[in-house]
Amino acid sequence: MTKPGPKEVKVLTEIAGVPQDSEVSARIANSIGPAFDGFAAVAGTLPFDLEPASFLLVQNAKVSK
Repeated sequence: MTKPGPKEVKVLTEIAGVPQDSEVSARIANSIGPAFDGFAAVAGTLPFDLEPASFLLVQNAKVSK
């Protein structure tokens, strides 16, 4: 996967069921950009992929004690 921009992040969050506005999508794209840059050398060789919607799912999850 290539480094997503705000438009791609917005689409991914909508698909994941946690839609965000354009400002939040831009912040997420800027925040995860360094991770994509860091993993670029091994992209496609790891058993996982970076995906920005997971961040929102965890952020919005309710913690039960």
